[in-house]
Amino acid sequence: MSAKITLQTHLFKELRTMSCHKKSYITTPIYYVNDIAHIGHAYTTIIADTLARYSRMSGLDTFFLTGTDEHGQKIEEAAKTRGKTTQDYADEISATFKDLWDDFDISYDKFIRTTDADHMKGVQKAFSVMYENGDIYKDTYKGHYCISCETFFPSIQLVDDEFCPECGKSTTIVEEESYFFRLSNYQDKLLQYYEDHPNFILPKSKRNEVIRFVEGGLQDLSITRTSFDWGVKLPAEIDDPKHVMYVWLDALMNYVTGLGYGTDEAKMDYWPARVQLIGKDILRFHAIYWPAFLMSLDLPLPTHIAAHGWWTRDGEKMSKSKGNVVNPREVADAYGLDNFRYFMLREVPFGGDGDFSQKALIDRINSDLGNDLGNLLNRLIGMSGKYFEGNVDSSHVAKYYQAELDEVHAVLNTLEPLLFDMQIHRYLEELWKPLTVANKAIDKYQPWTLMKEGKEEEAMALNGLIAAILAKVSIMLSPVMPAVGKKISEALHFTIDNDSWNRMIKSSELLAPFVLEKIDPLFPRIEAPLLEQAEPIDETPKEKQEKKPEAKEAAKEEGVALIGIDQFFQTSLKVGTVVKAEEVPKSKKLLLLQVDIGEEQPRQIVAGIKEWYSAEAMLNTQVCVVANLKPAKLMGLKSEGMLLAAKDENGLCMIRPEKPKTAGTPIG
Repeated sequence: MSAKITLQTHLFKELRTMSCHKKSYITTPIYYVNDIAHIGHAYTTIIADTLARYSRMSGLDTFFLTGTDEHGQKIEEAAKTRGKTTQDYADEISATFKDLWDDFDISYDKFIRTTDADHMKGVQKAFSVMYENGDIYKDTYKGHYCISCETFFPSIQLVDDEFCPECGKSTTIVEEESYFFRLSNYQDKLLQYYEDHPNFILPKSKRNEVIRFVEGGLQDLSITRTSFDWGVKLPAEIDDPKHVMYVWLDALMNYVTGLGYGTDEAKMDYWPARVQLIGKDILRFHAIYWPAFLMSLDLPLPTHIAAHGWWTRDGEKMSKSKGNVVNPREVADAYGLDNFRYFMLREVPFGGDGDFSQKALIDRINSDLGNDLGNLLNRLIGMSGKYFEGNVDSSHVAKYYQAELDEVHAVLNTLEPLLFDMQIHRYLEELWKPLTVANKAIDKYQPWTLMKEGKEEEAMALNGLIAAILAKVSIMLSPVMPAVGKKISEALHFTIDNDSWNRMIKSSELLAPFVLEKIDPLFPRIEAPLLEQAEPIDETPKEKQEKKPEAKEAAKEEGVALIGIDQFFQTSLKVGTVVKAEEVPKSKKLLLLQVDIGEEQPRQIVAGIKEWYSAEAMLNTQVCVVANLKPAKLMGLKSEGMLLAAKDENGLCMIRPEKPKTAGTPIG
């Protein structure tokens, strides 16, 4: 590593340390305006809001950025099909996101749009700096481009030499003049950075995925287009007006233009970001392109790029045709916004895929929230009202219940690192332990017995212990459930803010004497689902995509990175029996198979094997199936798995069981 890069790395570390101690900058991805917000968008934004609220409560000067991504060929074409100007269409969809976040009381400090004038000026400034640094050059690009995914794909990744490997739609051969970013120059620098900062990408399993991709070699990145106009023009000094910037360069720069980069730069001291939250489908853009852009601009890198998983519903992928898309507004209206927030953050480990079901949501509300938290507050209200006319005094808690206090404080001291290591489900799991301490203390010491024995001071101290635990839990719960935290704190006559966080969490203080307010139960029991399942509707002519998929990593024939046994067993391989086989019309390579893998219904699998196997030859034969791939569309046909095969210079052959096996038999 050169002396310049070494010095730059030290500066990055110094700036990051300063930022983490004084300021906290939290971002969501900017959401693409091709459809209204869904549960995945809500999940990302709720996590970011939780981190921002905790940062403010703990005394950090915090800035929280979210917004919408509005440029690109796909938006331009979507507006035309609706008979609207591109700006009007972008305005309409962007407003639906902002309105939802406002209704959800998301505590963002700025809602950025890539059509904002100051954003576009900042992007042009960044382009100029990269150009002057020698990281941008002009050349000609030719390749297969998927408009839907806004991504170029090498021919080796295409299906039938034409169709996008991500969405199954036809690609277009694009040959045009383009400006390129010298991404290849940053391969070694990125790998060194990943090594020096093992927590840069969270969870760590995603870090390994990124490292393997970069080790496979980075190609220079096309960053401008000339075939459409809806985008940021190049800087005037470049004097090349036919070019607009490729959507990913434009979009990624929002994280610094949102702080004023390239204009007034008034808030650039919030950079680098503490946490940048994204979905796993855009990890490559954020963990490879974005750091390389920042290195070119001589800006420090964020502390964490944190990639979460996707959500299904009742075990199935969501789609409009199934009528099972989760509308976050409807769920929040039916079950309560704070309950929805708690469920989303508690239900699934960060980075893993989550499944939404009303049953699981109801179970969390009735059990975790109702039985554990709500019931404890009800018990305190009952005890204090019956024995002390609502009075609560913590003066003698330490005298009688120091062991319980120590146990509670030991748990509370472990929580903050879990939150910012993106182990939010564990943060909530641990936060529930003090509630268990409190409920056990009531059962163990029995205030009714203490009162009968004339031990009023001890009974009041127990009252004070329960109130103190509820207060401390409500403080740490408030970033996740702000309205519930406020209700509990108001009943206990204190305010949740940095002062109470310092006193009761950091300094382990207890509550001053107060008279407890009676409030209605926080979590009324829910006996039946509150939302009806929507009826399936017809597919739209062009299925809208939630995300901007990343290009699939090119297959490597040799030098494949080693994986652990746990990673191997993440792949589900099963024996299948082909029960129906037919050719796909107009395709030279594809067969449409129905494969029994031991489930209620056969899986539909689209396989590119027609050149070597006829439909008749496949019928009633056994195959090996990769059974846990996410469904894909090839030539408009849904494919729910992949067959194992081997191919060399002599052609392709299927991988089959040596002897007949029961359909669905696991392969390991």
